[in-house]
Amino acid sequence: MKGITIIDYLENAIKTVLNSSDIQAGTLNFRIEIPPERKFGEFSTNVAMVGAKSASIPPRKFAEKIAAVLLENPMIEKVEIAGPGFINIWLKSFFYTEFLNDFLNDSTNIVPEIFDNEKIQVEFVSANPTGPLTVGHGRQAVIGDVLSRVLSRLGYDVTREYYFNDAGKQMKLLARSVWVRYNEFFGLNYEIPEGGYHGKYIIGLAKEIKYEKTDQFKDIWNPAVEKYFLEVAKDSMFVHIKNTLKKMEIEFDVFFSEGSLFTDGTVDKVMALFEEKGLVYEQEGAKWLKVSQFADSPDKVLVRTDGMPTYFYTDIANHYKKHERGFRKVFDIWGADHHGHIPRMKAAMTAFGFEDDFFNVILHQMVSLKKDGETVKMSTRAGNFSTLDELLDVVGSDATRYFYAMVDKDAQLVFDVDLALSKSMENPVFYVQYAHARIRSLFENARNKGVELNLNDGLNRIDSEDDKFIIRELMLFPEVLKDVAKNSAVHKLTNYVYGLASRFHNYYNSNVFVDEKDPELSNGRMSLAEAVGKIIAECLRLLGIEAPESMRQIQ
Repeated sequence: MKGITIIDYLENAIKTVLNSSDIQAGTLNFRIEIPPERKFGEFSTNVAMVGAKSASIPPRKFAEKIAAVLLENPMIEKVEIAGPGFINIWLKSFFYTEFLNDFLNDSTNIVPEIFDNEKIQVEFVSANPTGPLTVGHGRQAVIGDVLSRVLSRLGYDVTREYYFNDAGKQMKLLARSVWVRYNEFFGLNYEIPEGGYHGKYIIGLAKEIKYEKTDQFKDIWNPAVEKYFLEVAKDSMFVHIKNTLKKMEIEFDVFFSEGSLFTDGTVDKVMALFEEKGLVYEQEGAKWLKVSQFADSPDKVLVRTDGMPTYFYTDIANHYKKHERGFRKVFDIWGADHHGHIPRMKAAMTAFGFEDDFFNVILHQMVSLKKDGETVKMSTRAGNFSTLDELLDVVGSDATRYFYAMVDKDAQLVFDVDLALSKSMENPVFYVQYAHARIRSLFENARNKGVELNLNDGLNRIDSEDDKFIIRELMLFPEVLKDVAKNSAVHKLTNYVYGLASRFHNYYNSNVFVDEKDPELSNGRMSLAEAVGKIIAECLRLLGIEAPESMRQIQ
């Protein structure tokens, strides 16, 4: 089993059967699945239904032929045919105990590093430094961080990147908004510009400048003043943003400035390339890219009539630069409201001649907060939003991260603050952490009773149906990670660890672990508990959540 997963093993076993002299079915695109109920086996496959037509026999008859050869495999205990032709499989007990023994000897070997240090980039959060991170940014932060951890675990060389727009219109609006608040300290009333910022943090920024510069900029607005206010506001907000990310245990390898694309010539280089390919034209004083030549999407402005580059233009330059930096693939995590930006960006990548799988976008739906049974209203510019900092201060990093990760990115997330705060088994993060703490408490209990444990001993006693189904769950861990990576679905990791915790809680309530009268069985069950604890701890690490050593830590 070393170096391959249980699903790999079964797929290879079935492929061997398909190519045997008794079957000779060749290559079939079949699946190995986990049956919905125990009575349908430990594993199931649809191979007979997939291949029946090419074999020119009914699916059940084909299934019987495959099953007869499968039973020759020394690892397979029993095979049954169900329904229209499903093949249900039970493995022999020693298969599970051998896996458990190998895992306890080297738990790192359970997940093969399948991507061989391939260089990729994950860009996430990327909020403009125009205000504190909101609860909406938090969802993207956790999706990006957990996905990056999983991809690294599978062997990718992952660079986490935060791209920030420090050269666009929103930064100018921020600077002006702060300047307006600054002048209010001197009795001067200017209007916040349309699309500007009204939050209390703007007043705080203005107060900092007043303290530092007194009335130096009173009633004065020019390009130099704008630049000063922009730089001070940007730097201050980035300190705040980085501190928030640190509270969530999120670190970036690179903070990439949009402005650098102008100073290093990338923006000009991209325009020259497009013009050389005949993909740019002028209309009504603006420069347009022929997006429609590559996608079912209208042409798009690159440079406005006032000479200002669009966000589309600088984002193209950003991704051109990523390719120059040597990334084989890039993953951008965006809110679902940016879905219209995808086809035109793909068109630009096609225009460059980049690989089809170079540019990848992961969309997520929006977030709302629920407290005391009511939805909390949020609006960044109106200033009545709840910041990510506020949420972290109330519920803590562990609950915040788990709740953001546990809902499918394609579904709206209603973050239930009251549930996240509860210290009960209804709170999913508490439930999972409690399972890990329970396992550690078993070992403390054994020490207190003076029971000497020798892990890996007594594994021959771990052969009940409950034992095998828990070990099967451990075997599936690498498949879950591959599924998370393939579908950018971090909620499948929380689903898995919650399910594993549930199995263990039930097992814990039904069995005695430390029995001085039966040390062999005690060693076997404690070995199984140790393996479960290792997998739960690894899941929590990938989720960026603490794995508590004692129940006191989570009370």
